[in-house]
Amino acid sequence: MLGMHFSIAGAIDSAVDRAKMLGCNTFQIFTRSPRRWMFRPLDEAGVESFRSKATEYGMAPLVVHMPYLPNLASSDDVIYEKSVSSLKVELERTGQLGIPYLVTHLGSHLGRGREAGLKRLVAGIDESLGDVENDVQLLLENTAGHKNSMGTSFEDLREIMDRVRCSERVGVCFDSCHAFAAGYDLRSEEAVDETLGRLGRTAGFETLKVVHLNDSKGELGSRRDRHEHIGLGSIGYEGFRAVISHRRLRGLPMIMETPIDERRDDVGNMQKLRKLAGVI
Repeated sequence: MLGMHFSIAGAIDSAVDRAKMLGCNTFQIFTRSPRRWMFRPLDEAGVESFRSKATEYGMAPLVVHMPYLPNLASSDDVIYEKSVSSLKVELERTGQLGIPYLVTHLGSHLGRGREAGLKRLVAGIDESLGDVENDVQLLLENTAGHKNSMGTSFEDLREIMDRVRCSERVGVCFDSCHAFAAGYDLRSEEAVDETLGRLGRTAGFETLKVVHLNDSKGELGSRRDRHEHIGLGSIGYEGFRAVISHRRLRGLPMIMETPIDERRDDVGNMQKLRKLAGVI
């Protein structure tokens, strides 16, 4: 299942049309502007059209990504409360759209320490999942490892899942760029097998629901969250061929969040990915 992150500009159901044009059978969206706290309620007609088109085109499972501003590990009380409120809203909106997965970044403890960040993060997840009773699963996305960030290691993801009350509603989204930046090698078949083996032994393959396919502008262990076109970064074509063909990832939605520039656009990245997957 290959897809991309698509814009909802114009109307939310337009994302389904954009995905169909690129030949995707899965995709990811923001349900609102990712860089603002304010938002409008979802339009009922738009929601119905979105769900109808997704069913008609056979696109599933789909994925929603949390906005960028929330920080569930924040030591700032105002930001933390707004972040938890935002998570609740996105859980509700994701459910309205009939989408099973909501991906979230895990935020920063802002210098207060890992344990303080974990307590905030777990409490925010518990409150949100307790208040929003639907079938949406919250997916924890591994991070690149920049200063004070949460969820960089697979062990971190496992600890968060072990500490939340509604563990059955929490899973993992594996981001290739973030993992590589954090020091997990993905440049060869052997390296991919080792890295995914570590993921399975810690977070557990049963928790893995979505894969973000992004090459990395930074080198291995750079701690830089800089996405690159498939194959043109430090992971390279050999690495991505190994990732998308790995037995443990078969059947999972694979979503690209790659840039658009003079070298390549979404169509070009999808073509490269389909060639690597042996689809064309």
